[in-house]
Amino acid sequence: MTEGRNYREAAASFGGVAAEYERGRPGYPDELFDALERLWGRGLAGARVLDVGAGTGIATRLLAARGAEVVAVEPSPGMAARFLASSPGLPLVRGTGDDLPFHDGSVDLVAYAQAFHWTYPEKSVPEAVRVLRPGGAVAAWWNVYDETVPWVRARSERMAAALPDRYHGYGGISGHVGHFAPAGLAVERTALRWERRVTVEHVLTDLTSRSYLASLGPEERAPVLAAEREAMVAAFPDGVVVEPFSLDLTVAVKPG
Repeated sequence: MTEGRNYREAAASFGGVAAEYERGRPGYPDELFDALERLWGRGLAGARVLDVGAGTGIATRLLAARGAEVVAVEPSPGMAARFLASSPGLPLVRGTGDDLPFHDGSVDLVAYAQAFHWTYPEKSVPEAVRVLRPGGAVAAWWNVYDETVPWVRARSERMAAALPDRYHGYGGISGHVGHFAPAGLAVERTALRWERRVTVEHVLTDLTSRSYLASLGPEERAPVLAAEREAMVAAFPDGVVVEPFSLDLTVAVKPG
């Protein structure tokens, strides 16, 4: 769970920036799902999958494209509305990972795309184990900006200085996923490198959808985004940015 700020305020903020989230957030390369299948030991095709914290459906659509029978689980009304508008053929259930509205032993995979850190693991891990069939798995993954790249590190430093009580990265992923093994799950992890080429304006749209900015009012958010636009244009005068990611994946398998 996110700490050091108002968790409920931050979690609730996504609904107000659902459009920016849909337009700005990065997707996931095919290699992610190849790795998930390899670590799990079975294919996604035909598997019954819950995409928990599905947001606008970025991962849900990709899981469905791999042949999974996927159901989105999303608590935010704003995000759910955007999901239904962009993914009308996919089912969505309102709920959270801490209280999954599904029967015991009813699914093959519980997936968290950029979302597990919004749960209380003492609740969400037992819930995942409860709804999984034998041999099923929990998969949690995050697109993490590669801060060994100077411009990425400089941006993080600017955000931390501008929003000292709100800004957060994903440095605590090991702590988040450390709850799986004590629950009796066999844990495998890997990281994949990938990048995307986008415009400065696209980067700012993505930034607007991050909880540390989304939870601000428009008047508070505007000067932070204006300063960031100025810094990014100075760093990328042609307006094109190559964003580097380390895609962190954990797959935790329930005994068969």
